[in-house]
Amino acid sequence: MQVQIIMAGRRSRVEKCNLCGTQQWVPYETQIFKCGKCRAIIQLPKNDKDHWLKVHDSVYPGLRFRNVVETAISAGRKRAVLCGVTYKNSKWQLKGSVNDVKCMQYLLAEKFSFPKDSILILTEEEKDPVRIPTIKNIRMAMRWLVEGVQRGDSLVFYFSGHGSNVPDFCNDEVDGFNETLCPVDYRTAGMIIDDEINATIVRPLPKGAYLHAIVDACHSGTILDLQHVYRPSQDSSREGRDGEWEYQECRSGVYKGTSGGLAISISACGDSQTSVDTTAFTGNVPTGALTYSLIQAVEKESRITYGRLIHSMRNAIREARKGMHQNAGSTISPFVNKLRPPFSQEPQLSSSERFDVSKKEFVL
Repeated sequence: MQVQIIMAGRRSRVEKCNLCGTQQWVPYETQIFKCGKCRAIIQLPKNDKDHWLKVHDSVYPGLRFRNVVETAISAGRKRAVLCGVTYKNSKWQLKGSVNDVKCMQYLLAEKFSFPKDSILILTEEEKDPVRIPTIKNIRMAMRWLVEGVQRGDSLVFYFSGHGSNVPDFCNDEVDGFNETLCPVDYRTAGMIIDDEINATIVRPLPKGAYLHAIVDACHSGTILDLQHVYRPSQDSSREGRDGEWEYQECRSGVYKGTSGGLAISISACGDSQTSVDTTAFTGNVPTGALTYSLIQAVEKESRITYGRLIHSMRNAIREARKGMHQNAGSTISPFVNKLRPPFSQEPQLSSSERFDVSKKEFVL
């Protein structure tokens, strides 16, 4: 039997976790919540009869729920989804994806003060089946990420794994291809295309809310289908000050922007490029080139602009490629081959709106 109460000026109900059986209070209208005990993501059946509650609900400042679910409705909250896919026991297996997730988790918690309970991790090492990065679980995690998003919220979507592209039959893409993310079960369940990612986590963003997507995968340049792509100056000494924003036209006319919020994507490479996980940076621990260079740049400078960040990441990858060539002798490593033209990896910045990259500080 479902119990209802009014709590903090907001109607709430008791729901039971499908996995551990714990009962807990959740906002009445929520469709997805995270269990306060086992941290599983639970999707509830939709109840259309209660649609009117969404219109009248409100949150009173200073009053909080007794459960972790309160983070779903608290303005100014931080929330992140971190996906690392290794594709174990396949010829496409990656070695650095789980390391990447652990590094990003540490960065979010220590540098940007993300609460531990607000970070949802999906890797093949998780014991909870809901946290394995299947296409179903990643989709559910993306919906959870934007559940109840409000002004002042800061959201992060991170993915380390394989990316690909497929023909675009909707006439959205200038190059004729949709960019995709590959879940662990992509060979049987399919891939997640950029159109779906945009519709799920970009378009719902309200005014005053922020989303950062950090995607360490091949062909990820416009993985969020954002309208503006930043093109840095070819002069590496200019730190992006002479770069310019390029407008990405959606030929079908479908709206690809937000509902007033700001969405920013930092991706490993251009849509036509490939990215790698490698030990070139650490010497022994495999990591994604984008992930490692981003974390290093942020840790070196306490206050770094987007222009400096992109500049630092690109330089780090260039220097790694240069060093590997010099040290390789007559034997060229797979990492060097991956980074040689036309497969040179250049991190990309895109956004739902233009801004001054030399002045805007990178903050999550």
